[in-house]
Amino acid sequence: MTEADKRLPLATPSEVAEFRRITEASLAQERYKGTGPKFRKLGRKVFYDWADVYAWVDGNTMQRTDDRPGAA
Repeated sequence: MTEADKRLPLATPSEVAEFRRITEASLAQERYKGTGPKFRKLGRKVFYDWADVYAWVDGNTMQRTDDRPGAA
């Protein structure tokens, strides 16, 4: 089995929004601002690699509320 065979299928914006419990519009705003997980465009369609979504979630782990960038 190759590495490509082990990959999860690409996720749609709807699936990622449901996973994160946000709206698709919020996810679209994150794409526009560059603040959300990495995404791919295949033609006019947007897809997410689950590994990128999980990495983005892991990268946003904090221990305190003032850990976030720009906190006073």
